[in-house]
Amino acid sequence: MTAISDFDIFARVARTGNMSAAGREMGLSPAVVSKRISLLEERLGARLFQRTTRQLTLTETGEGYFRRVIDILSLISEADDFVSRRNTNPRGQLKVTAPTSFSRFHLAPYLPEFLQTYPEIQLDLHLTDNFVDIIRDGFDLAIRIGELQDSSLVARKLSPDTRVIVAAPSYLEKHGTPKSLKDLDDHNCLSAGAQESWSLEGPSGPQEVRVKGNIRSNSADLIREALIGGLGLGLRGTWEIGPELRAGKLKVVLPQYRGSTKMAIFAVYPSRDFMPAKVDVFLDFLGKHFGPDPYWEKDIGLGNRPAAAKSAPRPARAAGKRAGDTA
Repeated sequence: MTAISDFDIFARVARTGNMSAAGREMGLSPAVVSKRISLLEERLGARLFQRTTRQLTLTETGEGYFRRVIDILSLISEADDFVSRRNTNPRGQLKVTAPTSFSRFHLAPYLPEFLQTYPEIQLDLHLTDNFVDIIRDGFDLAIRIGELQDSSLVARKLSPDTRVIVAAPSYLEKHGTPKSLKDLDDHNCLSAGAQESWSLEGPSGPQEVRVKGNIRSNSADLIREALIGGLGLGLRGTWEIGPELRAGKLKVVLPQYRGSTKMAIFAVYPSRDFMPAKVDVFLDFLGKHFGPDPYWEKDIGLGNRPAAAKSAPRPARAAGKRAGDTA
């Protein structure tokens, strides 16, 4: 029978694609890691990795073995967490992935409070606007912004993602204010991520509007700054531009249209019979600071949100699109 430590070594090598990196995580030398992997392959009678001088990748057999090994390691972690919940406070490393800008604006300011409340938790935050496979990469939780698709993961809605069309006063003074969606054809529309069209809801219901412009970027921060600088129109979330709307640096145009109410901010995590205490308290913490009427929408004059976007957060099985596709 394979030792649990060999499962751990194999999983870390598979995740990092590097024996040295896996060894550093476990306090083992690359030679020891290599030997343990070789012995594992010999015992199984199968090659788990393709090795070159520059690269280490899983074979097809290795991919299947990896999926089963991480299930085993997850069950062991659940067992440990079950005991920990009964005997100790929430503790251990909490590995979270989240979109970059959202984390800077709405996570970082509250982390001191969280860590003061739960001093035995160590946060490992991976910030990216790209899709992350939280099972394969060993994350406890992901924050996703967008529309969720069916999957085996569990999702909790944290807040609506209210999106509005905005522009700087300087842009509107120079190019005029659009009066209809058709007028967008004559305006410079800036896009983030893979946006080629804007999903809108208005008086006539849902609409997909194809837009064009001279700036596209995978950085939501860059698009935000370009809008403030008067370079065009953009469809942006209120979580991102609330302060600029309050200060008048950006103005809402075509206010009768909003982004799709299917968009929201979710916490996504693996489906587990035993919720680790560290994940449970972090979800409660997020729920405390966010909600159906988020603080970033106060005093920005948007009026009532469509009823569908104000539904209370509830668990659902789903997984998000890439944050970069929607942020």
